[in-house]
Amino acid sequence: MRYFIELSYNGKAYHGWQLQPNAITVQEVVDTALTTLLGESISTMGAGRTDAGVHATQMFSHFDTDVVFDTPNLIYKLNSFLPADIAICDIFKVKPDAHARFHALSRAYVYRVAVEKNVFNVDNSFYVKHDLNVEKMNAAAKMLLEYKDFQCFSKTHTDVKTYFCDVMQAEWLVNDDELHFVIKANRFLRNMVRAIVGTMINIGLGKMAVEELHTIIESKNRNEAGFSVPAHGLYLTDIEYPKDIKL
Repeated sequence: MRYFIELSYNGKAYHGWQLQPNAITVQEVVDTALTTLLGESISTMGAGRTDAGVHATQMFSHFDTDVVFDTPNLIYKLNSFLPADIAICDIFKVKPDAHARFHALSRAYVYRVAVEKNVFNVDNSFYVKHDLNVEKMNAAAKMLLEYKDFQCFSKTHTDVKTYFCDVMQAEWLVNDDELHFVIKANRFLRNMVRAIVGTMINIGLGKMAVEELHTIIESKNRNEAGFSVPAHGLYLTDIEYPKDIKL
């Protein structure tokens, strides 16, 4: 049987989601917990690979097993076994060919920018001490919907075959003493969201004109875009799948 796991995690202590030879990752910790509790070797496949330090309020992965288990009991045991910074939200049966990565229709991220200094929030958002022009930042965000090729925001020397992404939503929202950049697309390139946010902060600070974003995107050159904001302000928040994927 194939199962999907819905989970959330604080990424501060981890070198991203995906297994790495010499660093602790969320996938490794989850695989170890499942292997221990189910009594057989389990290898999960995630919906994507978040970078080191990035958080997820919603992540999905799938695994295969013929072990019969009580779902609520397994969720309880996993949450007891796992460290405090990883939580299992749900486990459910899916079609045999359902794939957590390839069948995802869209993914959404939120980047949190603090506009007031908060000593209790230093690990959860990126503090910008200068005033930001949110109107200009939102004008730039709308321009993202006009493009498909986002090579200029991609980390260099990646193994992707295409830099095309279908961006469905991109906007800045005011949330108390924070600005939240919300972006939704069918796929994302490595470092893409953090590079976009850094570029838009430059626009909000007046270091770059809104219209320059056209030139940056069309250049396909990472050096033309803005700085990459720190990972700790980034959250994977939503992954959508076809409704008929569940059994």
